Amino acid sequence: MKLPEELQYIQNSLKPQKTTDARVDGKVCVISGTTSGVGYQAAKRLAQGGAHLVMINRSREKGQRVQAELTENFGVQVDLFIADFQELAEVQQAAFEIREKYPQIHLLINNAGVFNRRRRRTPDGHEMTYGVIHLASFLLTRLLIDNLIHGAPARVLYISSEAHRFGGFSIKDPNWHKRPYVGLWAYGAAKIAQIHTAQVFAERYSDSDVTFNILHPGAVRTNIGMNNGFLYRIYSRYVLHWFLKDPVSSGEAIYYLAADPSLEGVTGRFYNQTIEEKPAWYAVKPDLSEAVWQQSEDFVQPYLEETL
Repeated sequence: MKLPEELQYIQNSLKPQKTTDARVDGKVCVISGTTSGVGYQAAKRLAQGGAHLVMINRSREKGQRVQAELTENFGVQVDLFIADFQELAEVQQAAFEIREKYPQIHLLINNAGVFNRRRRRTPDGHEMTYGVIHLASFLLTRLLIDNLIHGAPARVLYISSEAHRFGGFSIKDPNWHKRPYVGLWAYGAAKIAQIHTAQVFAERYSDSDVTFNILHPGAVRTNIGMNNGFLYRIYSRYVLHWFLKDPVSSGEAIYYLAADPSLEGVTGRFYNQTIEEKPAWYAVKPDLSEAVWQQSEDFVQPYLEETL
């Protein structure tokens, strides 16, 4: 039985997923949030494929541990930059350092994320989930776009979530000043904003040979949300854990979208792992996408200045 379009993601998540044997030897691949879960598995799979990894992590100690592991096991170059994505100033600094060191970038994976049960703010005053998932990745992409163009053909991937289907985004209140805060809605809202701007990137850079695609990496076990206190950690580890898949499958899905030749030139699409599908209708409204882009541009404008 075929489900209604808005529920087809359930069937898609159960379908066999695509894989690729393509290599990415020597390609400069920038990826955020690689110390655990989806990001770690993606970095590991890219290293296996021969990539030159450029990792951006919050924790230097954890990042160095992954750096040493991947270098030893796969013999590839792995570089590490430190930035807390709650701090747009730190994202800016890391981006400036990366673009100075790597004139050509071939892949950017926006993976860093956070989930909060209660409303928290970044130092810039933004709701933290929105700030980390959306604004930080928007800023990073804006600041690295020229290097991606110089490295073309290049790809940008946004690690999204089917949670965007739960709604929650309001362009009039992106920071939840006027509405009751619900963690799952805030998480979905950040992903919706990210989908909107990813599509605008795809449209604006359609002639650049840089592609922009979005994927849900699967319902897998990660450490996201473990900052929400003892009871949530217990629930996540001993209840939710058993209903989720091993994140290795996410690493394979991300690698497929990053490396498979069949996706050369494909842009502005949403994937449930490796199966293309339509995102929620309110995440694909062109006029709203342009408005979200402009609002995001306004929010990060102080960090787009060309000075260190």
